[in-house]
Amino acid sequence: MKSPFFQRPVCVIGGLRLPFCRAGSQYSDFGAQELLSENLKELVQKFGLTGERVGEVALGAVFYPPSTWNFARDIVLGSGLDPQSPGVFVQRACATSLDASIDVAHKIASGQIEVGIAGGAESMSNINLFLSEDFSRRFVSMSRAKTLKDKLLTWKGLSLSEIKPHAPAAVEPTSHMSMGEHCEEMAKTWKISREDQDALSLKSHQNGTRAYEKGTYQDLIQPFHGITKDNNLRADTSMEKMAKLKPAFDKTGTGTLTAGNSSPLTDGAATVILASEAWAKSRGITPLAYIRGAETAAIDLKTEGLLMAPAYAVSRLLDKMSMKLQDFDLYEIHEAFAAQVLCTLKAWETPEFCKDKLGKSDVLGSIDRDKLNIAGGSVALGHPFGATGARIVATLGKLLEEKGSGKGLISICTGGGMGTVAVMER
Repeated sequence: MKSPFFQRPVCVIGGLRLPFCRAGSQYSDFGAQELLSENLKELVQKFGLTGERVGEVALGAVFYPPSTWNFARDIVLGSGLDPQSPGVFVQRACATSLDASIDVAHKIASGQIEVGIAGGAESMSNINLFLSEDFSRRFVSMSRAKTLKDKLLTWKGLSLSEIKPHAPAAVEPTSHMSMGEHCEEMAKTWKISREDQDALSLKSHQNGTRAYEKGTYQDLIQPFHGITKDNNLRADTSMEKMAKLKPAFDKTGTGTLTAGNSSPLTDGAATVILASEAWAKSRGITPLAYIRGAETAAIDLKTEGLLMAPAYAVSRLLDKMSMKLQDFDLYEIHEAFAAQVLCTLKAWETPEFCKDKLGKSDVLGSIDRDKLNIAGGSVALGHPFGATGARIVATLGKLLEEKGSGKGLISICTGGGMGTVAVMER
C-alpha cells in the first residue's frame, strides 16, 4: 500500500516498555523521568545504539516534573546515546507517544533524519503538588523586596489555606469535569449498556492474558524493579466479578462506568525505534511494519462527547488513504474506558452520525470484534498516559510480524476533545 503521506517509507524497527503498574503500587518510588530513563537505556542497549547518534528523540508525559525544563534532553543525556542526539518534549494527553512517533516518522519521511526514537512515560504515583496562587504571589513579592522588613511583611496575614498543597486536577478546564464523568454522559447519549462495557473489558483481560501465554510480550517488555508483567491484568476476572463493582463516576445510581471497565491510573514507560529503509538495511534489520499514514482531529465540546474525536479522525484518514474501515486485519483502539470504544464503534454504524457529522452518504460500518485489541487493551494492561501510544505502535508492529502481513489501525482518544489515529502495514 503506497502512502499518500510519506515521501519515504517509515519503518517500525522495534520497541520496549516497562511492565505497567497501577498507581500507588510497585513503582511508587519512581517518577516519570526515572521510569523513562530506565526504559530508554535498555532500548538503546537492546538495539545496539550505545554511542550512536540518532536524528531525534521525541519523548513526553502528561504530568511531568516542573523542575525539569528539558525532560526529553535530560533523559537522552543519560541513555547511552551519543550526546549529539537531540531530544524534544511532546504532549497530547493520552496520545502523547503516538504523536511523538508520528513527529519522528515525518522527519524520517522527509529525509531530515534516518532514525529516531519516540516514547513517553507517566508516574501517577509521583505527581508534583502545587501551592496556591496566592502563596506564589507572596513568594514573588518577597523575592523582589529590598529589605528584610519588607520581605517579612509580604507574609503578613498568611493563612493555612494558602500553603495547602494541591495535586494537578485531571479535569477538563472548560467543563471542570473528569474524563470519566464526560464518558458517563457519552454512554448515556449512545445508550451503551453496563453489560456491554463489562463484556469488552473482560475480553481485554482475556486477550492480554493470552498474549502473555503466547509470548507476544516476551521481547516487548523489560523487567524492572522485580516486575515482569502488567500488574492490572486479571486472568481470573469474570462478568460476575465485574457486575459487583459500583459506578465510579456517577453516584446517582444510573452510572455504568466502574473501576472494572475503565483504565486504571497507571505508572509506566514505553519507547519505539523508527527508521528509514536505508538505515534498517544497513543494519541488517527487517522492519516489523511500516507507518503509512496518520491524522489528528478535534471536536467542539459543546456539541460532541469529549472522547469522540477519533471517530472523525479515522473517517478523514480513510478518505485520504482511499480505504474502508473493514480493510484492516487488526484494530488497536485505546480503551480509556470500554464505553468510549463502544461509543466510537456505534457512531461508525449510525447513519445519522455518519451523514450529519462525517459528511458520508453511507455508514462506515462495523468491524470484526475478533480483530480488536487482540493482545489486550488499556483497561486490562493499564494506561500510563504518556506511554500508551508507544506501547500500541510497538505491539501492533509485533502482531503484524507474527501474522506475516496485514494492515493495522490505531485510534487514541485524548483529553481536550482530540484524537490521533494512524495506519500501519507489513
